[in-house]
This record gives sequence, C-alpha cells and structure tokens, in this order.
Amino acid sequence: MEPFPVGRASFGPSRPAADELWRRAVELIEDERADVAGRAVSPPVDVEHLRTVIGGYDFARPAPAEDVLGAVAELLRTATVHTTHPRYFGLFNPTPTPLGVVGETLAAAFNPQLAAWSHAPAAAEFEAHLLRFLGGRLGYPAEAVAGSFTSGGTEANHTAVLLALTRAWPRYGTGGLRALPGRPVMYASAESHLAWLKIAHATGLGRDAVRLVPTGPDLRLDVSRLAAMVAADRAGGDLPFLAVATAGTTAAGAVDPLHDLADLCRDQGLRLHVDAAYGGAAALSDRLRPALAGIERADSITVDAHKWLSVPMGAGAFLCTDAAGLAETFRVTTSYMPADVPDTVDPYTSGMQWSRRFIGLKLFLSLAVAGRTGYAEQLDHDAELADLLRARLAETGWEIVNDTPFPVVCFADPGDGTRAHHDALARTVVEGGRAWISPVELAGRPALRACVISHRTTSADVEELVRAVNDARG
Repeated sequence: MEPFPVGRASFGPSRPAADELWRRAVELIEDERADVAGRAVSPPVDVEHLRTVIGGYDFARPAPAEDVLGAVAELLRTATVHTTHPRYFGLFNPTPTPLGVVGETLAAAFNPQLAAWSHAPAAAEFEAHLLRFLGGRLGYPAEAVAGSFTSGGTEANHTAVLLALTRAWPRYGTGGLRALPGRPVMYASAESHLAWLKIAHATGLGRDAVRLVPTGPDLRLDVSRLAAMVAADRAGGDLPFLAVATAGTTAAGAVDPLHDLADLCRDQGLRLHVDAAYGGAAALSDRLRPALAGIERADSITVDAHKWLSVPMGAGAFLCTDAAGLAETFRVTTSYMPADVPDTVDPYTSGMQWSRRFIGLKLFLSLAVAGRTGYAEQLDHDAELADLLRARLAETGWEIVNDTPFPVVCFADPGDGTRAHHDALARTVVEGGRAWISPVELAGRPALRACVISHRTTSADVEELVRAVNDARG
C-alpha cells in the first residue's frame, strides 16, 4: 500500500497512491449511506469544539491525506443536519441519487470549462439536451427551448428578471434603469420565495419594487388583487412589467393559478415567469403533471434539479423559448474568448456565469439510468407517502391546513393555535433527533411543516414522524 504523498507531491500522486485515496473516500461515502438512518437527524453541535478542530489546520505544514479525510468525515457526521436521512422532512434538500454523486465526481475530475462551447462541446450538448427535455415536459416546443443551468433557483429567477427588463425596455441593457420613463415594478405572491427581494436589490430595482400579492384561503395568489395592484401602480406612475407565479411554494407546496395569471398578463401586457424550482419536477410524472397546467404559457420557467429531482447541490435551470432575448440580455464581445462555432451557443452568452462548472452531468446520469419512468415512480411514491402522513395525522387529532398535490404537509394542533406552541413542538422533535420538521406560518396561522423529499423515506419513517409529533404534543 503506497502512502499518498504530502506537500507539492500530492498534486500528482502515483496510480497506486491515488487508488488508495479513492478507496478510502468511497468507503467513507458508503459508510455514510449505510449508517445515516441510525443517527440523529440533527445532532447537537459543540460550536467551540468544532471551531477548535477546524482551526487546528493552520496549513503551515502538510498533513497525511488519510488523517484529513477521516477527520473531515467525522465532523460532517457529527455537525450536520443530515438532509440525506430518511426522516428529514424539512426544506427542499434531497438525498442525492448515487448517479448524481458520481456525476459530480466526473465533472470535477474532467473539469470542463462551460464558458465557450468550443472548450466543452460534450458538456455543452449534454446540458442543451437536458434543457430541451425539461422544457418539453413542461409544455414548451422542445426544439425552441433556450436557457442555461444555474447555481440554483435564485440565479435562474434573477435571469428571468433581467430578461423581462431587457424585453420590456430595450434601452435598459445599455442605459440602465435611469434610461426608463419611470420605476419598474414586479409582482409575486406573499407566499413566494423572497429571493425576489434580493434580486430586486441586485438589479437596482430596489426592494420596494417587489409587490407581494395577498393570497386566498387556499394560499394561492389572488389574481383579482393582482389586477387591482397593477391598475393602482399604473395610475401612480409606476411601470408594471413582470408577474411571478409559484408552482410549489416553499411553505405549503401551493401552485398559483397559472392559466388565470397567464390570461391577466396577456391582457395587461406583463411578462409571466413561473418559479417552479420545487414543483417543476412534477412534469416527469403523468399523475402529477396536471397540477402544472398552464405553465407552458409562461415566458420563462425556473426548475431546481437539486430539489425534487434529487441531485446534489446546486443545480438550477432557467428555461424559455426566447433565445434571441437571452442572447441580448447577456451580450458581450471580447477578443480573448474563442470564436463562435456555427449552430452552437456559448454558455457564457446565455447566463450570468462566465467560467462555470458542468452542472448538468449529475442530472443527465440520474435521468439516463432511472429513466423518466423511474423518476415518475419515485415522485408518485413521495406523493403517496404524503397522503399517508395526512391521513395518520388527521386520525390522531391534527388539522391539515394546506392543500397541494405535492408531498408538503402542513398541520396544526387545534388545541393550541399559538406560534410559541408550534415552535416548541418542532424544537422538541428536532432536538430529539427522531425527525426534522419546521414551524411555519401560513397566512398568519402557525403550523408545522413536513415534506417528503428523500427517496429513502418509507411508510415506517412516516409512522415514526407521527409518533414523534404526538409524543411532543403529550
């Protein structure tokens, strides 16, 4: 067994030394996969100990690779909320597919540079094929799909705002906001992901330009209220340009009324973007796909593969059918970039990133091996587990307070409707290590939220969650 070299020699180890390093890395990964279900979902963390151990690496002297790998794995085991645990019923953080992990590794090892197509033809074409497939399942003409892979939903949604501004006011690209005849404003549901505020800040629109539209009792955007807000803003001299629908809200999994919003945007001359970061995965399931009816009418769509498509962080996608508008939004010419290749798109001209990782490979491998049908079976299974969870909670006296076809279950204790009570219940469950859930407020009402997001979750895990919340309630 040849030891892995240290110091400068570690950059170019021999084949036997590299093989041994990979053997140990795979062993650590497989140990985690096999053992995570037996651990607390959210172990308690000694912050001072954590910082002391990490701070012990001053990088002044080289350390043996075996020791460093073991120490890092131990810290990840003991100081991480285990989103790969079958009883992690939390945010949209999945257990990654094994092929997704392999894809990340291959992307890192080959390290293609996805700026210019000519530098990474295979990687660029893999991603273009994936975008056409996703767009086609969402109802776009596959041959017309344009877009890019992104670091996540926020970057994809940021792209949607930039494209909308560019298309609404061609002068925006060169003259900026000061070239416009007034202040642009945009609209999203009060239940939407509030990354819109960060995006408005970053684009120069300002956070006050984001109008949060009230929802109805079903937690879906109220289209009549949106229409009234647009009229009031125009009367006040502002410039409405974009409405955002959410297909699978973070808190409750609600899907905004897509057809109604598309009708309003058509009549009012607004662009429509659908943030389907979570719910867009449902397009792979014939059973769940009808929940997205109308999404094909959107000017652009966001989907996150690192949510319900179960690939490692981060993997977002921006989709549209406006290749020319996207090219104008990110137009730039420099002498040091390679010349264009006919009938191709340089990725740096269709997204914010320039130098970029091969994000799409982990999704390509996962889809190629599971197939759409394999993904559909998993998505449908998650939805069935959520139905089981709703039924078991209702049987034991909880009130289900959201309505969604997706596996997001929000439930409240009818005996005590306070925020403090529900916060305490979530804290008890999480600190007990049996499961991870979160408190949530839906239209001002406190509740608990559980999302089936791991492909490892079984009916036994659902039953254990029900026992855990009932034990916490006492």
